[in-house]
Amino acid sequence: MVNFKRKQETIISAGIDIGTSTTKLIISRFSLMNVAGTTHVPRIEIVDKEILYKSPIFRTPLTDPSTINVAEVEKIVRSQYAKAGIEAAQIETGAVIITGETATKQNASEMLHYLSSEAGDFLVATAGPDLEGIIAAKGSGAYDYSGRSGKVIANIDIGGGTANIAVYKNKVLLGTCTMHIGGRLIEFNGQQIMSISPPVQRLLTERDMPLQVGDSAQAAGVQLVTDCMAESLARILKNDVHMQDEVLLLGHRPNWNEPIDAIVFSGGISECMYSHEADDIQQANYNDIGILLATTLQRNATLQSFTWLEPMETVRATVLGAGTQTTEISGATIQVAPHELPLKNVPVYHYDFQTDLQKGLEHFGTAIKTAIDMFDATREGQNFALYISELPYMGFRDIQQLATAIMQVMDQRPDPDQPIVLVLQSDHAKVLGQTLVAMNVRQSVICIDQINVDHGDYLDIGRALDSGVVPVVVKTLTFHSA
Repeated sequence: MVNFKRKQETIISAGIDIGTSTTKLIISRFSLMNVAGTTHVPRIEIVDKEILYKSPIFRTPLTDPSTINVAEVEKIVRSQYAKAGIEAAQIETGAVIITGETATKQNASEMLHYLSSEAGDFLVATAGPDLEGIIAAKGSGAYDYSGRSGKVIANIDIGGGTANIAVYKNKVLLGTCTMHIGGRLIEFNGQQIMSISPPVQRLLTERDMPLQVGDSAQAAGVQLVTDCMAESLARILKNDVHMQDEVLLLGHRPNWNEPIDAIVFSGGISECMYSHEADDIQQANYNDIGILLATTLQRNATLQSFTWLEPMETVRATVLGAGTQTTEISGATIQVAPHELPLKNVPVYHYDFQTDLQKGLEHFGTAIKTAIDMFDATREGQNFALYISELPYMGFRDIQQLATAIMQVMDQRPDPDQPIVLVLQSDHAKVLGQTLVAMNVRQSVICIDQINVDHGDYLDIGRALDSGVVPVVVKTLTFHSA
């Protein structure tokens, strides 16, 4: 066995959060080490994370209400790289997160993919309200607290346009929910209402509340709106959804089953509660309902029935999670084709062998045809990663049989010369990958393990590091609509 030295290796990560109200960036350095003994199979893990640079908080630049100003966002990112003393080429992992109402802008996807190419060699584009809530929970400390306490913790990340809820127990995700609750859903111009967002307009119509653009910022209807938001949020957290709450739901209903013990608020509204960013936040203060909403939430009797925990981070929770919590490290005994890396935005298809190799192989070909139809319906050559789970104990002949089946089904792809990308639940990556190579498979092979992934996810796989592992980011590219 190769003798892996117990020495540290470092990689640089960037997190960029482009939200409804604010844009911010964080640069981190990860230290990797083989934590297995010298006589054991190497296991490379992230053993330390150091934050090198936190940017100021910038107002998210828009060219008009429905379009992000890509050039200005890029200018912010590049100026902050310069202040951090980091070049884009040094960035090996991380995430660009587009959050809240900004994800509904018409050029959101275009901007993210542009940044993922231009702002770093292996910087990925990520979006979606459920994932946003998950990342914020890790950045706020709620995720870690659920592990230390064993309690059910809900993190509620509220920014300019949405409240993203992620519920954890013992660091296991129990469920998520997203609501139209945020500071910029009603904006003011001086002492008058300048804009009312479509979700709030629907709320006003359903509740028959008189409030419109041009009314006074002190109109009673403004307080009524924040009262409705607080009451709806409290019912959602209790998993007691009323018909009147549907107007504020974005996507699915709450999907956790255990009662919540404690709540953590993060995001810009949390900053209005806790003032962690006393100086920096001033340049991102706006004329909207943010402060009123924060006060209303703090006074709501049902919300006060939960235990409240102060977050480690408020407005920076999502960017901290994006920059320090999205990267996983593959197993050390893997097979990769270095010239094919990095790979970005590879969709995942999950095939479960249910611990029966022969029965699984009977349906293997049909499953791969389904994957091709799903990811490459127009036959343009969209590749996918095959995640193989629940393999039984396998001898060498079994490995050869599986390798043969993989070679046959991968030749069915519209562009069969693309790399074969495999993710294994079990530690078979190196032996399966090497078997494919020994059988003179004509495609490049990328075969990794020790990564938590599932059907419907997307993968970014970075360049192989000195220790033989690859950094991997598992994500979703789902954009919600207004």
